[in-house]
Amino acid sequence: MNAKDLREKTVDELRDALANLKKESFNLRFQQATGQMENTAGIKAARRNAARVKTILNEKAAAAAE
Repeated sequence: MNAKDLREKTVDELRDALANLKKESFNLRFQQATGQMENTAGIKAARRNAARVKTILNEKAAAAAE
C-alpha cells in the first residue's frame, strides 16, 4: 500500500481497508501460533499497512475539523 494511493480514497474505503488489514493480521498471528506460517514478514507488513491507513484517517479527520 502506498500512502499516495490511500490519500485518494474516501474515509469509508479507508475504514474498510483497515478492517480487512486487521482480519489479515489476526489470521497471520493465528497461522504463526499453529505453526502453519510460511512468510513471517507478512505480519510486519500487515501492521505497517494498518498504521498507514490509521495515519491517513487521522489526517483526514484533522483536515475536516479545521
